[in-house]
Amino acid sequence: MRRFSIFIGLLVVLCYASCESKEHENKEETKYLVSSPIQKDTSITKDYVCQIHSIRHIELRALEKGYLQHIYVDEGQHVNKGQQMFHIMPNVYQADLQKAKAEAEVAEIEYKNTKLLADGNVVSANELAMAKAEYDRAKAEVSLAETHLGFTDIRAPFDGIMDHLEAREGSLLDEGELLTTLSDNSKMWVYFNVPEAEYLDYITSSKKNEKQEVELLMANNKKFDQPGIVETIEGEFNHETGNIAFRATFSNPDGILRHGETGSILMKVPLDKAMLIPQKATFEVLDKKYVFVIDENDTVQQREIEVGAELPHLFVVEKGLSLNDKVLLEGIRMVKNGEKIHYDFENPESILSNLELYTE
Repeated sequence: MRRFSIFIGLLVVLCYASCESKEHENKEETKYLVSSPIQKDTSITKDYVCQIHSIRHIELRALEKGYLQHIYVDEGQHVNKGQQMFHIMPNVYQADLQKAKAEAEVAEIEYKNTKLLADGNVVSANELAMAKAEYDRAKAEVSLAETHLGFTDIRAPFDGIMDHLEAREGSLLDEGELLTTLSDNSKMWVYFNVPEAEYLDYITSSKKNEKQEVELLMANNKKFDQPGIVETIEGEFNHETGNIAFRATFSNPDGILRHGETGSILMKVPLDKAMLIPQKATFEVLDKKYVFVIDENDTVQQREIEVGAELPHLFVVEKGLSLNDKVLLEGIRMVKNGEKIHYDFENPESILSNLELYTE
């Protein structure tokens, strides 16, 4: 019985040793995929919150005091240049015009009579000049009265879309009182703020004199179907935010965009000689990004990196790596810092060809 127990114990020890040996062999035989960073010219798309404005957005106000007699348009209506929109009761201004015309006729008669007398040397040249000046003043009064009367008829200064009506028919208007606003939405000015560092990169780039094309992401998360062009940059930075405003112009043939909308500007920023690694080669610890680098002894070393930008499936590395480093791509959770591994090195071009990468 004792011999049987000893035999069983030896068998267990042999089995355990055999299994441990196989596990050790399997671990040694595991090979990991390793590659290096690659340097390429590419671009990233940055988004900026924007405000959308009509190329012309004005307030229509009453230039004369009086009762609002007629409104010929409605809220949200498209109006054409020269179209009548409002009419202020003209009675007082018509009376002023008739009075001015009558006084002008009197002044004209006096001027003509004085001229006849002056031609006969009955009156002096000074009296003729005074009569002429009085006649000119009377004509100016007629012109002024006609202008005031014309202000009672308010017409659209350009093609556009009306906003909210601020007064109703029969309202007593003061001079300068707001009636509505009018927006020319044929083109839209879109303003977005750019940080100082990005402004400096833009203004010092070789393409600074070229028209930068941008896209507009609307509030419904869909792209506007017309491209925009960055045309101007404001003259001063906002000292509170450290930003400067850019202005892009978009054509708006279908009238989709309206004054006061918001959205996001999508602008491509070129990256020259960017160092790229696959995102799957990185891991995070306390909001910091790391990779496993293989040293000359085939040992895994954890290293912190600084990511400058993100592309589909790729990171642009600013600090922490060189082009000669070997980076572990797969099996990140299976290895430990300081562990020696076996690996297969794959050309970074081949790695990138299997990723959904859009480079220039």
